[in-house]
Amino acid sequence: MTAPATSPADVHVKWFEDTGIGDIASVGGKNASLGELSRSLQSAGVRVPDGFATTAGAYRAFLASNALEPRIRTYIEEYRAGRATLRQAGAAIRELFLSATFPDSIGEAIQERYRLLSRRAGQHEVSVAVRSSATAEDLPDASFAGQQETFLNVAGERAVLEACRNCYASLFTDRAISYREMKGYDHLDVALSVGVQRMVRSDLGASGVMFSIDTESGFPDAVLISAAWGLGETVVQGTINPDKYQVFKPLLADGRFRPVIERERGAKERKMIYSQGGNARTRMVETTEREQETLVLSDDEVVLLARWAKAVEDHYGRPMDMEWAKDGVTGELFMVQARPETVQAQRSSTSFRTYHLRQQGRLLTAGAAIGDAIAGGRACVIRDAKDIESFVDGSVLVTRMTDPDWVPVMKRAAGIVTDHGGPTSHAAIVSRELGVPAVVGTRNATEAVPDGAPITLSCAEGEEGRVYEGLLEFSVEEVDLEALPATRTDVMVNIGSPAAAFKWWRLPAAGVGLARMEFIINNLIRIHPMALVHPERVTDPEEAALIRKLTSGYSDPTEYFVDVLATGIAKIAAPFHPKPVIVRLSDFKSNEYSHLIGGGFFERPEENPMLGFRGASRYYSDHYREGFALECKALKRVREDVGFANIIVMVPFCRTVREADLVIEAMAGQGLVRGSAGLQLYMMCEIPSNVVLAEQFAERFDGFSIGSNDLTQLVLGVDRDSEQLAGLFDERDPAVSAMIAQAIDKAHAAGIKIGICGQGPSNHPDLAEFLIGRGIDSISLNPDTYVKTLPVIAAAEQRLARQA
Repeated sequence: MTAPATSPADVHVKWFEDTGIGDIASVGGKNASLGELSRSLQSAGVRVPDGFATTAGAYRAFLASNALEPRIRTYIEEYRAGRATLRQAGAAIRELFLSATFPDSIGEAIQERYRLLSRRAGQHEVSVAVRSSATAEDLPDASFAGQQETFLNVAGERAVLEACRNCYASLFTDRAISYREMKGYDHLDVALSVGVQRMVRSDLGASGVMFSIDTESGFPDAVLISAAWGLGETVVQGTINPDKYQVFKPLLADGRFRPVIERERGAKERKMIYSQGGNARTRMVETTEREQETLVLSDDEVVLLARWAKAVEDHYGRPMDMEWAKDGVTGELFMVQARPETVQAQRSSTSFRTYHLRQQGRLLTAGAAIGDAIAGGRACVIRDAKDIESFVDGSVLVTRMTDPDWVPVMKRAAGIVTDHGGPTSHAAIVSRELGVPAVVGTRNATEAVPDGAPITLSCAEGEEGRVYEGLLEFSVEEVDLEALPATRTDVMVNIGSPAAAFKWWRLPAAGVGLARMEFIINNLIRIHPMALVHPERVTDPEEAALIRKLTSGYSDPTEYFVDVLATGIAKIAAPFHPKPVIVRLSDFKSNEYSHLIGGGFFERPEENPMLGFRGASRYYSDHYREGFALECKALKRVREDVGFANIIVMVPFCRTVREADLVIEAMAGQGLVRGSAGLQLYMMCEIPSNVVLAEQFAERFDGFSIGSNDLTQLVLGVDRDSEQLAGLFDERDPAVSAMIAQAIDKAHAAGIKIGICGQGPSNHPDLAEFLIGRGIDSISLNPDTYVKTLPVIAAAEQRLARQA
């Protein structure tokens, strides 16, 4: 693309490709970034719509020509002195701009570039987006997200000029004034550039927001993408609940893999499209049922956007916050904005806080957790911005959505709860920057939470944020990872929840010693796998309807199970890649399986499920073989298609050597062959027969993991769930210790690794010392006990070394 020859207009207006990140003082962070993308990243395949920017010099010439500066200062001083409210001062300043006129040189320059832009697009009057770009915005310490206005679907020279004037005025919206006051910027030190960019027909397609870092946990190797139908303002403003995708960056460079580690379908109840006729340029319409049930992006599109995000991050050398759009006519994707991410990038990777609820309360509502803190206070329910002045400082703000007009009260809130919005909405971004925990997208908070009621907002329980009745007790722990000692023993973590894996990514764990499938199946999938293989056998109308609802969007209901399980496992594996992640095959008992949707049609009642149809015995049985095939398909996908070859598969509750052979054969029949593509198979060592015949089991498996709970139960004959026998249940009993010692010795004699993944070492330091003394290879702990147990392990190693 060749820019026209320079002219006097260049002092006031610049093409994007003639600007770069060094021009922030001239065209603001937003437009400098667009220029940088246009100039430097299109060669990497990143598509950026054409456009131009007015300069800060043009803005200051506008102020001077209309003698606005002294009058602006007067209104600001009146606001600071309390003689005028924020609303009065802001309205008066904006009126100054709207009544002013462009100097001829500037107005003509803007119109001339618009005509040239239309010619470039091959149109008479091309539709453009007119966006504000403050010269102090998008700096590393301030996002300025949404502080100024954007005008979409603007066409015609006069309309473009009017939109530019409105952008100038928006530098003094109430929220922008308040934000600069909070950040300590002088209002007249900040100038405004206006970006005029060709509109992508995302009104017929889709759009959204993208971060090159996980915005909640700060995990740096993930790309987070939000997507919705229509124009992107719905996602940015948080007026709808969008689709959510996550991609693992380190595997993007390998073309064999599609490292999508999360797909979450949002409600997407409405979309913004162009308006036909009248003064409004855009309007909101309801989405169709098909649009609501369909994911906005294909995996190929998600991966392409993630590659762009990685390219942009690499170019800037820091995590980035980006906007993208998909043209509904051509199907092409475009990058329409990039700015530095301003919250997680500044947090320490070696220290963090953990919050823990100490009381239970009645759940009022739930949504997406923003941040990881807990806060309490009285609910202040405000449904409309006109009532914003009724907010009570220190209370929990409960509203339909927290758009930028709410920033002045957001910073004074203990917490924020909204009906609408997703984790990349403007409200979520500002909440993170302010350090205020928020629960967004609850759908019903303004109805479910009583005004004035004491409530507790918890973002410390995974990706789901919860709002509880009452002021609940909670604790806060400061964790300094640099103070943790090194150990010779591999110390790993037990993980069940994919969201929890991201929460603990900072821990210097040697991998995941136990990743439980049960959490994903029970909490995310919710349907018995056999009910997906044979939905016709589920005759209960309510359960059948729920299965159809959960699997909508999948042509084959079994694909729902495989997809959700594979992405859940991938998300657990991602924070620890390339360290080993040991995934245990499903180990529900029959009574637990029967509680899944449709489970009652496939499970037989048992007198003692703890010793019944569980673990390995299921996998080759005709009663569950087809369900087990889905587990295998998910594991094969996450290893070979997503790319996590660091996943090790572990077989639980394998009673006999013959049973081990049958399970290995069943897995091979589904393409999971030990040794193929580097696949390792482990076995839970939790039954006395596993220890007695350890030599024979070791010929079939690459490693053992001691399950101390079941091993203790079966060695001592104590039901681990019995309250009456709780005093007898002790992993340190001499009989149990003897079995553990034998298992370790036999594993090492056979040349295979052995670890322990039960809770014993976390609960009993003397057990940890015993295990280390016997030479166990790894100890896997629950994440919340990792920090306190690691020094115990290190001290035990030192004592044993001194005694040697």
